[in-house]
Amino acid sequence: MRGRLLAIGYWLLGVGYSLLAIGYWLRAAIVATRRWTLHPRPFLLALALAVSVVPIHPARAQDASARLRAQQDELARIRREREDLERRAAELRTSVHDLSEDVTNLERRAEATARIVKTLDAQLTTLTDEVNDASARMTGAESELAAKRDGLHRRLADIYKRGPMFTTQALLAARSFGELVARYKYLHLLALRDRAVVHRVEQLRDQMSSEHRRLVALQTALRDNRAEKQLEEERLLGLQREQVGQLTATKVRAKETDDRLARLKQTETQLTGTIASLEATRLRAENGAANAARAPSTIRTSDYGRLDWPVDGALVYTFGKAQTATNTTIRWNGVGIRATVGTPVHSVAPGRVVSVRQLGTYGLTVIVDHGGGDYSIYGSLSRADVREQQAVAKGQTVGAVGSSDPEYPPHLHFEIRHGGPAVDPATWLRQQQ
Repeated sequence: MRGRLLAIGYWLLGVGYSLLAIGYWLRAAIVATRRWTLHPRPFLLALALAVSVVPIHPARAQDASARLRAQQDELARIRREREDLERRAAELRTSVHDLSEDVTNLERRAEATARIVKTLDAQLTTLTDEVNDASARMTGAESELAAKRDGLHRRLADIYKRGPMFTTQALLAARSFGELVARYKYLHLLALRDRAVVHRVEQLRDQMSSEHRRLVALQTALRDNRAEKQLEEERLLGLQREQVGQLTATKVRAKETDDRLARLKQTETQLTGTIASLEATRLRAENGAANAARAPSTIRTSDYGRLDWPVDGALVYTFGKAQTATNTTIRWNGVGIRATVGTPVHSVAPGRVVSVRQLGTYGLTVIVDHGGGDYSIYGSLSRADVREQQAVAKGQTVGAVGSSDPEYPPHLHFEIRHGGPAVDPATWLRQQQ
């Protein structure tokens, strides 16, 4: 019994000494922890730097995407502008218009296509830069991933070699509580580093997958851009050829118009001379017959706006100045009344035929003298149904509609002259219903 009590006493004494030692160790741990917190060891600082991971910054990719979106918007805007011009070109092909409108429209379409090619060039440069940048980032990520995987494999092999008791052995081998805390902190940072490496490997894997998808999309866009640029360049070349052809056609058309205007002027001069000669002959005859009464005109003032039309139809051109397709001014001394070839042409008033002959651009022309210096002229006939010095009644057929001017559809050229000068014949004709 005495020995048992002695053993219990020694045990209690050992427990007391142990508690005292634990107190001293706790105090030392607190001091050591403060010292480690305030003054980290150099190797722990290096370890912390090794744990840090370089983040991935998407700002550059976002900036490139913004540039590409802006270029796509610009392309869409120019294409809409060109579509409007092409619709206008289609309208011009089916309507009567000034030839200069064709030239202007073609120039604007060529200019819009040139801007599309220029924008595609800028987009091609941006896409090429992005492909190169994505390839470089993917190569860098692959290199870093390979290095991280190799390090991780070596680390795993080292852990398996040392076994699961290594951490416990490292802690139990501490010669003081401060060293125990230091070893625990070291092992903790080592575990953080291992975890960071694993996270970085996963991050690099995701980055490579994302970069691969982006690279494929960029390469597809690059290929489409090059194909589209080639099409637009071919289109621009076609428009430029069309411009050259149109310029040549415009020059030919302008020369034809100048020649036609010269012939028309010559015809007008010839007709004016014919009327002047007829009027001079009439005046001499009237002056020679002093005792004879002068014959009045059969076209009276009361007929103004009431004369029957020589042929029914719409006006092809009107009296006075007009613009041609080549933007040239032309003057008509009469009106063109549209009708099919062979349609009968009637005299607007009684009179006497004083001329039946070919007259320049007017073709076969009949001139009727109504007296008092008034004449009616019927040009562009396919045939004449009267002869010179023949008297005609109002409404009598003098010929048939022909087609002497290739610039216009079949029509009758009709004039009224008072003492030589031409007047607007449409004002003398009754209004059509």
